[in-house]
Amino acid sequence: MISFSKISKQYGKQILFVDASFQLNSGEKVGLVGPNGSGKTTLFRMIVGEESPDEGDVSVPKKLTVGYFRQDVEEMSGRSVLDEAIAGSGRLGDLHHELEALQHAMGDPAQAGDMDRILARFGEVQEEYEHQGGYGLESQAREVLHGLGFEDETIDGDVGALSGGWKMRVAMARVLLGRPEVLLMDEPTNHLDIESIIWLEGFLKSLPGALLMTSHDREFMNRVVGKIAEIDGGEITVYSGNYDFYERERAIRETNREAAYARQQAMLAKEQRFIERFAAHAAKAAQVQSRVKALEKIEKIELPKKRKIVKFDFRAPPRSGDQVVVVEDVSKAYGRRVVYDHLNVTIRRGERWCVMGKNGAGKSTLLKMIAGAMQPDSGEVRLGASLKMGYFAQQALDLLDPDLTIEEQLQKDFPAESIGTLRNLAGAFQFSGDDTDKKIRALSGGEKTRLVMARMLLNPPNFLVLDEPTNHLDLATKEMLIESLKNFDGTMLFVSHDRAFLRALSNRVIELGGETGKDAEPHLYPGSYVEYVTRTGHEAPGVHA
Repeated sequence: MISFSKISKQYGKQILFVDASFQLNSGEKVGLVGPNGSGKTTLFRMIVGEESPDEGDVSVPKKLTVGYFRQDVEEMSGRSVLDEAIAGSGRLGDLHHELEALQHAMGDPAQAGDMDRILARFGEVQEEYEHQGGYGLESQAREVLHGLGFEDETIDGDVGALSGGWKMRVAMARVLLGRPEVLLMDEPTNHLDIESIIWLEGFLKSLPGALLMTSHDREFMNRVVGKIAEIDGGEITVYSGNYDFYERERAIRETNREAAYARQQAMLAKEQRFIERFAAHAAKAAQVQSRVKALEKIEKIELPKKRKIVKFDFRAPPRSGDQVVVVEDVSKAYGRRVVYDHLNVTIRRGERWCVMGKNGAGKSTLLKMIAGAMQPDSGEVRLGASLKMGYFAQQALDLLDPDLTIEEQLQKDFPAESIGTLRNLAGAFQFSGDDTDKKIRALSGGEKTRLVMARMLLNPPNFLVLDEPTNHLDLATKEMLIESLKNFDGTMLFVSHDRAFLRALSNRVIELGGETGKDAEPHLYPGSYVEYVTRTGHEAPGVHA
């Protein structure tokens, strides 16, 4: 279907591909993986014709329909959310919007003289629209938008009033509604909650077309793809299996290659000793020359590239009192919408509460009230003795100084620490070498998240309040963070859409809104997320496993 044949590509001194080949076949669902900057986005751009290889061929059939969901969403305004989503539905979307324009023209007195032409065109467009199943398009669009977390009121509202994250969901709905033969998705789970992620899994698995996607969500990748294409060192290597299979197989291949490298090095050393020993012996001259020529022809095995994961020993936090937080009789409403009605929760030392709930259930509100960033309408939030709190929310990214480099920010925050300690800390969060000289204003959302988490964990607080801490984190950093927090000797309260994070770290669950979403009384589960899923039969409120 789509093929890359012996492509090479570089930007300045940065080499992305060298004689790389890859094929995406009809109906395949492939996960694209590789270190940051390895060329994943460039590969997508080559498919849609925004980039060309320096050498080699990219073959995309002319009539093939390709949908591309990307992270940089364009400006949206002047339409309802529903109409903006329908705009991506290929020919049907065009007809839908032409019908709307013609209906508007029919009611415009200024165009009365042109009414015969308008009515004739309206009849033609309506007939084609109906013939292609257009009148089912609106219900399909609503279904997709509901799956991505939109309420009916928002669906019929102005798309321009949405935040960037919600506009990203509209852009995704637009691509999904187009039902392309090939779907390209760049980090589709970044702005989604767990309910929408689970819905998207089912939607993508049911699509008959081909899928090529990047994702930092291991669970999502495991459930959706059947192949992994890894970009590393200029090459594209394909593994037939999900992400877990790829990791195991990659480790086996690395071990085998290391063993083959060791055997070849031993053989080369032995041959070199023979050549050096008998180079001056006339009787052995023919044998020496023969071995020299044989060595020149041998294809040298290279050691596999090791992904450098810097370990950092995070310090132990000070001990807090046994009662960390008491939420007593707390009520909170936004206008007529009641989020909490006389809520009572006690969090004790060593507990790790994950907060589950649909959009609007009040997950972030609870964290803000406990962190002191928001006051309840009534009731009280009491913090325990000897408490040192660390609060991470997306707004924390704005507290960084954009004019400083990463290293300067860390030195400013920790003037008593050595440069070596700060560089090790930066390395643990995937900032190595020249990365620490980057200005904060030039960092991506994921890089800023990593820096904020690094600052928080150098001298850890004994109570971590984390609102979506894994947003934009790559798999390597996410796994390092999980391993570090497994050994965290403090208390945690967190919201996360990452099921690996939920499974690894929670030992208590608060489910907000109940199973129907109408019951405002929260459900408290005195066990881990794994036990919660087993007990309730669902991975998130209202979504059945």
